[in-house]
Amino acid sequence: MVKNNILEKSNKKVSVRSRKGKIILIILLILITISGIFIFSFENSEVEALSKYGSRGEEVKQIQTKLKRWGYYNGNVDGIYGSQTQEAVRYFQRKNGLSVDGIAGPKTLEAMGIYSSSSNNSSSSTTNSNDVNLLARVIYGEARGEPYTGQVAVGAVVLNRVKSSSFPNTISGVIYQSGAFDAVKDGQINLSPDSTAKKAAQDALNGWDPSNGAIYYFNPATATNKWIWSRPMTVTIGKHRFCK
Repeated sequence: MVKNNILEKSNKKVSVRSRKGKIILIILLILITISGIFIFSFENSEVEALSKYGSRGEEVKQIQTKLKRWGYYNGNVDGIYGSQTQEAVRYFQRKNGLSVDGIAGPKTLEAMGIYSSSSNNSSSSTTNSNDVNLLARVIYGEARGEPYTGQVAVGAVVLNRVKSSSFPNTISGVIYQSGAFDAVKDGQINLSPDSTAKKAAQDALNGWDPSNGAIYYFNPATATNKWIWSRPMTVTIGKHRFCK
């Protein structure tokens, strides 16, 4: 009788331990499942933050529209990031000194003048800082050594193009438009601008336009394009002739 009681109590303890073990196992499985879902969601959100092969949506349409306007893309604007869009992005990256991976990441999108929702939520001061820096880089690449007024005028030409319906409607779009600026083609856009170029960029953004509304400029001593000579001149500053 005593032995039976002892066995009965022992079996109960084993049963309790077994139940506790099962409960702990179930809890662990639930935690692992929840962790997996969280990690997948996080990784998926990271992927969706970039437009790449297989992506679909409005951002892809914007990419296709801009690349088509600038002569990099000849396909349909359908919002589907296929092989043709991928090759167009690679072409754009190669021509504009960007990493050539066929993925429209943050730097490529910025060069196209496309900003994600997270970028739109950033402060206006940050946006202005980016505009000043990019404009300063093209001024430094195109007009360093020119009179200060001439450097501001080059910045003003970029901004006048932004306002014109004949050109892209963002500073980055104008600057990186295919064939628009020699500094982009030869890589000088990637040089660090000096304080003079930065000041000239800020003055142009503040509304100073020494070019008198020009949307083109050229150096008469080196220009070989006959068409540019036919444009109405607005002013000559240093070595550059500005025209409409």
